[in-house]
Amino acid sequence: MSRRMRITLAVTAFLVLSAGAVLYKLADRYLIEHVEVVLPDAPAASSGTGSSTGSNTAASGTTSGTEGVSAKAQYDDWHYSSDQSEIAIQKVETGSGSEKITYFVADVTMKNGAVLQTALAKNEFGRNITENTSAIAADHNAVLAINGDYYGFRSDGVIIRNGVLYRDEPTREGLALFQDGTMEAYDEQSVRSSELLAQGVTNTFSFGPALLKNGQPTSDFEHVEIDTNFGNRSIQSANPRTGIGIISPNHYVLVVVDGRADNYSRGMTLAEFADLFQQLGCTDAYNLDGGGSSTMYFMGRVVNNPQGRDRERGVSDIVYVGA
Repeated sequence: MSRRMRITLAVTAFLVLSAGAVLYKLADRYLIEHVEVVLPDAPAASSGTGSSTGSNTAASGTTSGTEGVSAKAQYDDWHYSSDQSEIAIQKVETGSGSEKITYFVADVTMKNGAVLQTALAKNEFGRNITENTSAIAADHNAVLAINGDYYGFRSDGVIIRNGVLYRDEPTREGLALFQDGTMEAYDEQSVRSSELLAQGVTNTFSFGPALLKNGQPTSDFEHVEIDTNFGNRSIQSANPRTGIGIISPNHYVLVVVDGRADNYSRGMTLAEFADLFQQLGCTDAYNLDGGGSSTMYFMGRVVNNPQGRDRERGVSDIVYVGA
């Protein structure tokens, strides 16, 4: 074998190995599941069949996902009432043509000490573990669910779920939900997780930004980046959105905005999203993961149009109201 051929083979082998190493690192970062904690199995659905008011649609069987609903609950395709929660969902369309926006507002009141809950994909905590919002919701007998902050895309942030601290890497502006039915955006680097737990925090989310504080927009949102790593971009332009706002203790507004679908919905800018929560009467509001993740599930069905193609994207976690 000539010297030139040996050099060529050596260079080729080096390039192949280098490319393989790069591909593995990318797969390890964005595709390969890294399970850190396995949670107990989700509780099985109860045998309640429920009863309906209004259209009687749910009780007649056109609304699925009602197996675990209490027999005392009343519901139809857009409303739900039980001794733990009141939910009313509204589909709103504004504008026309390329400026049309379609979004869904869930007005939620928690009662008798019930709180908003969260659940993780596959009932596991870690990176790159995903399931569709509807699958996670069904597994946890959820009446209403939206996607969360997609914590599993990153390795930082303060992540408390259902009162358990899973990650403590303060980085950005987070959101805390409290046992008393209030919520507040906070600086992860200024407030310790132990303080949050001592104050009665049930769940934290690490995405953002905060949209409203004390009834006013937090900024003009001209340039916002949640992360600077590969795969992220500024998010202030019109996009599908998911967010949570609060009107008063235990009275929440969950909003999902569709987008990326011509003549159906262009999405919203962050400034428009903040303005919407203000119009809805919220004192505080926070932006969760959007884009292809934005999904709202109610009584066994996805009510919005994920990705503009009626196709869900796998996510790490959901926020939900239990039956």
